[in-house]
Amino acid sequence: MKGVRVTRETGRKLIAQNRRARFDYHIDETYEAGIVLTGTEVKSLRQGRASLVDGFAHIHNGEVWMNNVHIPEYSQGTWTNHASRRSRKLLLHREQISRLIGKTREPGRTLVPMSLYFSDGKAKVEIALARGKREYDKRHAIAEREAKRDIERALRRRR
Repeated sequence: MKGVRVTRETGRKLIAQNRRARFDYHIDETYEAGIVLTGTEVKSLRQGRASLVDGFAHIHNGEVWMNNVHIPEYSQGTWTNHASRRSRKLLLHREQISRLIGKTREPGRTLVPMSLYFSDGKAKVEIALARGKREYDKRHAIAEREAKRDIERALRRRR
């Protein structure tokens, strides 16, 4: 098949985002990681279907694993379809993994998936090293956001 050109995907195409994570956690650092997926998982992601709501990542035997991320079964899949909430291996550099091992041993630190996207045709996940917020931190963030909104409204009215 000479002369057949396959166009490559370029840029970043967002699939799913975990908006709740920014409200529930203080984000310290973020990392971009590749994901080990099966064929039907990739096809399901290309349809734009995934949920990061209950997702988390952990380190086991020097490897980073992502759990509870929901990628629904592919609609045209057959017996080769995947389990929707299976554990998926994340691909990071050795130095990043060793840094994460040290940081996640600190109390109150966890790894949370922030977004799932295609970068130049490859599925990637952005994971964050995060600390859980206390209830009063959440109330403070809400009050801050509402005060900012009120200021913006007042400025618009003055114009």
